Amino acid sequence: MMNETDQATGGICPLEWALDVIAGKWKGLILWHIGAVGVLRHAALRRRLTGITQKVLTQQLRELERDGLVSRTIYPGASARVEYRLTTLGARVRPHLEALRIWGRDHLLMGTCPA
Repeated sequence: MMNETDQATGGICPLEWALDVIAGKWKGLILWHIGAVGVLRHAALRRRLTGITQKVLTQQLRELERDGLVSRTIYPGASARVEYRLTTLGARVRPHLEALRIWGRDHLLMGTCPA
């Protein structure tokens, strides 16, 4: 049974959509790191994300750009430079990521998370 919110969004559950957009191990971390600095180049972002491959980072950035959370700016030149920044929509996710970070920290400190 659909609730009013689902009806207003064309039958799409807003929570399901939101979780799908930031799902996986890397998207939340990518958004977190770009938001913390403001603008990051691909290589700098990869250095911050221990364990991510070039292929996965590129794929995740493309998906975040497609979904309107990250914008990419290409600066042409001898060594073309690409920078990523959060869009307005992406910046609106950051407080929620901060709440998750605090929740994770608190549960890790209490010893309630299997680490």
